[in-house]
Amino acid sequence: MTQLLLDIAPDWAPTLDNFVAGRNAELLSALRRVLGGTAGERFLYLWGEFGCGKSHLLQAAAEQARALGQSAIFVQGAVPEAAQMVAVDDAERLGNGAQIALFELYNRMRESDGILLVSGKEAPAHLALRDDLRTRLGWGLVYQVHGLNEEEKSRALESHAKARGFILPGEVTQYLLRHGRRDLPSLLVVLDALDVLCLRLKRGASVPLLKEVLQSGGDAPN
Repeated sequence: MTQLLLDIAPDWAPTLDNFVAGRNAELLSALRRVLGGTAGERFLYLWGEFGCGKSHLLQAAAEQARALGQSAIFVQGAVPEAAQMVAVDDAERLGNGAQIALFELYNRMRESDGILLVSGKEAPAHLALRDDLRTRLGWGLVYQVHGLNEEEKSRALESHAKARGFILPGEVTQYLLRHGRRDLPSLLVVLDALDVLCLRLKRGASVPLLKEVLQSGGDAPN
């Protein structure tokens, strides 16, 4: 019965539609234009602190490209083979060999009219990468991804809960924002664990159940 209940929960995946834009509305619009081929630019670099939403946007962009009939690849801290659309997350993690590979991929993608999205924790000029690669990353569109404020995080949590098919009471949201970690990815992990626990116990989301999840380190108890 437990497995059956878990199977009922809908899969959640990052999309451009479920990204809470906050102060990133211009960025989101530019990304949609890049993917739609109307931006006049096919290379985009995103930067910002951990948890600001860079990975969400890159994964969502790859999925959107596939929906448009393009081959698309998303990788973190690595460089894949070329596709019509490539998204490389965490550029600061690339070793020297991978940096050379990304430089060569950039040139191949430009020649083949492909789309290349790259993210990092800092603006291109401040990355500890090869000079030629830093220069290439700064040639296209460059946007800082701004983290969400408390109100925006609240909307993001409620949207995530709705996508998973359960109601998130306001007091549960506020307790999680006060006592959970500050970055959105960590908050969503706790929310997913709360959903699993609620399904197992056949109970609605509540502050006591949330406390149970938080006390277990973010994982619902077996």
